[in-house]
Formats: sequence, structure tokens, C-alpha cells
Amino acid sequence: MTTHPNGSKPGLFRANSLALSLNPTTSPQTAATAWSQDPEKQQWPRRQSQCSASPDGSIPTIKSKDEEHELSSELSSPASPASVPKDEVIYPEGGLRAWLVVFGSFCGMLAAFGYMNIIGVYQAYLAKDQLGGFDEQAIGWIFSVYVFLAFFCGVQIGPVFDAHGPRWIVAAGTVFLLLSVFLMGECTKYWHFMIVFGVLGGIGTSLIFTPAVSSIGHWFFAKRGTATGIAAVGGSFGGVIFPLMLQNLFPKIGWAWSNRILAFIFAGLLIFANLFIRSRLPPRPGGSVLPDFKIFRDPSFLLCTVGTFFLEYGLFVPITYLVSYTLHSGASNSTFAYQIIAIFNAGSCLGRWIPGYMADMMGRYNTMLLTVALCMFSTLGLWVPATVMSENAGTPSSTILGLLICYCVLMGFASGSNISLTPVCVGMLCDTDEYGRYYATCYTIVSFGTLTGIPICGAIIQASGGAYWGVALWTGICYVLAFGCFAAVRVIKAGWKLTAFY
Repeated sequence: MTTHPNGSKPGLFRANSLALSLNPTTSPQTAATAWSQDPEKQQWPRRQSQCSASPDGSIPTIKSKDEEHELSSELSSPASPASVPKDEVIYPEGGLRAWLVVFGSFCGMLAAFGYMNIIGVYQAYLAKDQLGGFDEQAIGWIFSVYVFLAFFCGVQIGPVFDAHGPRWIVAAGTVFLLLSVFLMGECTKYWHFMIVFGVLGGIGTSLIFTPAVSSIGHWFFAKRGTATGIAAVGGSFGGVIFPLMLQNLFPKIGWAWSNRILAFIFAGLLIFANLFIRSRLPPRPGGSVLPDFKIFRDPSFLLCTVGTFFLEYGLFVPITYLVSYTLHSGASNSTFAYQIIAIFNAGSCLGRWIPGYMADMMGRYNTMLLTVALCMFSTLGLWVPATVMSENAGTPSSTILGLLICYCVLMGFASGSNISLTPVCVGMLCDTDEYGRYYATCYTIVSFGTLTGIPICGAIIQASGGAYWGVALWTGICYVLAFGCFAAVRVIKAGWKLTAFY
């Protein structure tokens, strides 16, 4: 077995292996490569707490104690003692079953995140119709409760996924989400929308997207960024087709039947999610379904969580208020105002897949830093100027509209990584059988940002006399802070070298 360090990079292992410790000095590629290239050595020692599945899903067995001793000696070779991981897991990295899991996750996210990505359409419609007597801050609480529960409920869903798998979680999420969409057509009062959309919709979204994301980590490691990105495209795709569909249906068949048609589409998508979202790795022996916040003792995970907090804080501001801002600016008619969120999500479709593919080639945190920087510069360089110019009556509408469209395309593309790369970045800091717990714990903290973010931005709009420059500036500041946190994680794990693969 070679111990040559060439090609060893901190953090991301190109072979189908996972180390419990992702310390930058740890480099298990060489041992894992030798493991994967010798079929006779792909027998799993009985003493390991994790059993790995072969690409067809079967569990390998031990032929003899001599082989176990040989494998143990090779993996603990004194030539590279720092490269010996505590645990090794072999991932299929493809095959029919693995890609069906990705397809099931795609369908689940198409429904769950598709619902989340139309909150801008709902916000603009309700502010002018059923909830016309309420201010922006009050309406914003409905959507903030939805987003809060969509992330907060993961604190229990993630550990339950780790212990029991996704089957019953996704089934329960299907019931909650379909009830929410069907009942939306019957809502007429503020508390109706709070319960039906905010509570039922938020819980249903969480029950679906948490296992949809976590299950992919059981089937992919080297290609996890690509696989997660493909699945996450579903949410952006839903954010393109569903706003355009609702915009077309509202004036033709009304509010109620528009939401019922949306619910029937969700029902078809969630059938595939229930059929194909599956876990593979057995639960950790003696594992608990209770959350464990002691994992925040790891400074890298703490910084990753804080960075994600500001990412989502910034992301949901344009998702919620782009339609309202376009209407306020007067730069276009109401028809195009509802289409602007579709442009944003169209950019996000590519932004959820391409950065995931790039991450597997150049490093997950490296790619995250590039995309967050693009979010930061596009917001401060395009949206902030557009919001300031729209308050000047002498500014041509074409200038404002041009800045807004450019912003939607660039920000939509860059912000796609906020959904697709964040789970992968979290997964680099933990073992796979604890992936659901780490991911859910991270997003529990993040959820408190989403709970307060939308109403705070509503209050900023009111304090600015209806102008939107304040929320645009706040979005840019959030991305500056997120960039700093993710950059700190990369430095801790990979050092200051710009060409380090992490």
C-alpha cells in the first residue's frame, strides 16, 4: 500500500471512505484507495461498529481471521499513522438504488421547497386581497413561522432519521404538507393562514426535506456535492413553475382552486418521494434520538452553523420581498412583478447543481466561499443601487429593471448553493451515521434567524417609509458575515494556502 502523499488534500476524500476526524493533517485517501482497489480486502472487520454495503446493497462478510488481521495491519501501517481513520464506510457512489434515492429526494424537494419558494407570490397576493388590512410586519410573521418550523423541527427529525430511517417521517410530512396546501384554498382570516400555512406547512416541509437531504449522505461521499445539488434543483424548479402557474390560474379560476391544483401536483410528487427516499447505513449502536448540543464545542461546526444562520437570514429576504419591491418600484407591470421570482429561481436551478459539481472538483468550502462572495457583491452592487434609484422619480424605469433582472439572475445562481452546499459542508464535519443529527442541530439554530428575519425586514420597510433600500443593505451585510464564518472554517481545517483542496 502506498503512503505517498501526492494528491492528499485536507477535508474531502476522493475515495469512497469517511473518517470520523476531518482534521487537515489526517489524510486517509491512500489507505482508502488501496482498500477500494483490492476486492479481496473489501471484507469488513467484525469489530467495527459500522457495516458497509456493497453497491448492490449487500453486506460483506469476513472469510477468515487472517484476512481481518491483514486488513487491520495494513490500515494501521506505521508508515502513515496519522492517516488511519477510526471508521471506514464504503459508499456505492452510484447505481440504480442510489440514483433512485436522488430522484425521490428531487421529488420531495420539488414539493417542499417549491412550496417555500412561492412565499413571495403568496405575500404579494395576500397583502392586496385577504390580508389587505394588515401591515407588512404582521403578514411577515405568517411566513417567518413557516420557515422557522421548516428548519426548527429538524432538531428531532434528524436524530429520529439517524435511528429509524426516513420511511415514516416522509409519510407524515406528506400528510401535513397536503393538508396545508388543500386548506389554503379555504383560508380567509389571519389566524387561518397562520395555522394552515405557518404551522401545518412548516412542519410538513421539515418532515420531507430533512430526510430528503440526509438520505443522500448514506449513498454518496465523493459525489455527495453533485448528488445533493441535483436533488436540490427540485426546489428551484418548483420555484420557477409554481409561481408562473399560480399567476396564470389566480385570475382564471380563483384562489381556492388554484391551491387545490397545486395540492394535486404535490400529491403526485410525494408518492415518488415516499417510494424512493431510503437510508442505507445501520444506526449507531446505543444511539439516542435526543439532540446533543455539545457538538457546538467543535469551533468549526459552531462557525459553520453561524455562517449558515446568516446565509438563510439573507436568502429569505429577496425570496419574500422581490415581488413586493418590483410592484413598489413601478419599473414594470404587475404581470412581470410576479414573474421576477421565477427568474430568481431559474438562476437558482443552475446554482444548486453547478456549484455542487464544482465542489466535488475543487473543494466544498472553496466553492461555498466563491458563491457567497457572489451573493454579497451582487446584493451590494446591484440590488442596493436599484432600491436607492427607485426612490428617485427621475431614474428611468429601464435602468431599475435592468439592475433588478441582473440581480435576480446572479443572486439566484449564487444563492442556490445556500441550499445545496450547506448540507455537504456540515457533512464534512461529522461521521455519516450522525449526519442527520448534525444537520438538524445546525438548522435548529438557523431557524431562529428565519423566525425573526422576515418580520424585522417588514419593520425596516415601514421605518423607511415603504422604501426597500434598508432590507437590501441588510441582506448584503448578512452575506458579508456569512463569508467571514465559512472562511474561518476553511482556515481552521485547511490553513491559509489558497490552493488547498477543502
